[in-house]
Amino acid sequence: MTKTALLFAGQGAQVVGMGRDLATAFPAAKTWFDRANAALGYDLASVCFEGPESELTRTENAQPGIFLVSWITFQLLREQVPSMGFQATAGLSLGEFTALAAAGTLEFEAGLRIVRQRGRFMQEACEATRGGMAAVIGLDEAATRQICAEAGVVLANLNCPGQLVISGETEKIAVAIEAAKAKGAKRAISLPVAGAYHSPLMASAQSRLQAELANMKLSEPAVPVISNVTAQAHTTPAEISARLVEQVTASVLWEQSMRTLLAQGFTRFIELGPGTALSGFMKRIDRNVQMLNVADVPSLEATTKVLAS
Repeated sequence: MTKTALLFAGQGAQVVGMGRDLATAFPAAKTWFDRANAALGYDLASVCFEGPESELTRTENAQPGIFLVSWITFQLLREQVPSMGFQATAGLSLGEFTALAAAGTLEFEAGLRIVRQRGRFMQEACEATRGGMAAVIGLDEAATRQICAEAGVVLANLNCPGQLVISGETEKIAVAIEAAKAKGAKRAISLPVAGAYHSPLMASAQSRLQAELANMKLSEPAVPVISNVTAQAHTTPAEISARLVEQVTASVLWEQSMRTLLAQGFTRFIELGPGTALSGFMKRIDRNVQMLNVADVPSLEATTKVLAS
């Protein structure tokens, strides 16, 4: 039996127009958008469909928007291929919440509301600090960690071989970018983000998220869900809550998470939600696995065809 893992998109994948063709083509998708608007009390669907980009990229809109579109692609794929089974889930940062929802740990509306709150808390942490992030291409982890230590920034995302993201105070990121170039990085570029995600500058969001999670009912996952913080499967609901709080300032161990699944014999991965960033990472982690994705109507049709064959 082919072991299949579902992977859910993270922040940065948002794009104006996401989900619109799905809502037009599938009544079920339109229903999910309507449910989301009712749960949140504002028109998230129109922000996803029409933007403007400045509104969609606000963390408090981007996070629930990506969660919603990712959830809808998951539901539509199950509808199109009822026989589809999956044996694990994972998600990049924000995507971990969608991965937990897909595994039955979070109810849809509760998940949507918590990521809206998480986004708001993180947006406010961004506004209270002067932080940024940069992508470092073509340097290994050891060299990048040395640069981080010298510049006073942190390693935020370990996405795949040769692609790392650093995070910290804006001025220190600028110093780290120059140091990375001097060390031989192919590229070191500032990222268009609101602040220093996955760094200590996000600490003010943690206690607030913890308070929100304390009021939520979390269930045992029906399948293993890989934690960004540990790169291992979550265990109890209490542990899940603790790791989700920790994740706000901790490094995202994406490559290690994928290697955990590969070591367990997973050979098919399906990326759900806007964009194809996770598919790109997997090409650099292991080219031999089957990588599918669902982001819109054409990719849903293509993936359905493969799974149904």
